[in-house]
Amino acid sequence: MKTKKVFLLLNGEKPKKMPDVSNYDIICATDGAYQYLKDQEITPHFISGDFDSLENIPEEIEVIETPDQDFTDFDKILQILFNKGHETIDIFGASGKEQDHFLGNLNTAIQWKEKLKITFFDNHGKYFLADKKTIVNNCKHKIVSLVPFPKVTDITTKGLQYSLNKEDLVFGKRIGTRNKAIENQIEVSFKTGDLFIFINN
Repeated sequence: MKTKKVFLLLNGEKPKKMPDVSNYDIICATDGAYQYLKDQEITPHFISGDFDSLENIPEEIEVIETPDQDFTDFDKILQILFNKGHETIDIFGASGKEQDHFLGNLNTAIQWKEKLKITFFDNHGKYFLADKKTIVNNCKHKIVSLVPFPKVTDITTKGLQYSLNKEDLVFGKRIGTRNKAIENQIEVSFKTGDLFIFINN
């Protein structure tokens, strides 16, 4: 059975150029991001939030109210997607405004790492939580950063200008920012920890 691919828009910095949403099976957004989709003449399958300020939402859009203040809008919409059986989610608008929200979104992604496959996209590139062995294609000449949360052990890389060989990265000490892909395919493997890979366009 084919896994349905989800486009999710959050209320951060909006894409300067929207992806082709016809490549997605499900389109959804938090209530704060809905107006941007409307302006782009894109109709989501559902939106979620507390809906304090939204009015006149078309009937064909499913509206899911999530008033619980103990969780962020991002966490709540991920829970909805998980409950609906979706696993592969491309997320736009997760960064670019308040940086505490951005860090909170990374933290939320870590909390869901066992259940969902999340990739973030912004106007500079993409970033995602790596598997213990991760292979990424179409990388040559792109800037690649490896950021541990907070520690990753025994990292080995292939295809990067500055390679690592069973080395540790620790947030607050040594992290792997601003490396460069010298091959089309890069490979990153590690033993323990949580690692975000950032790939600039």
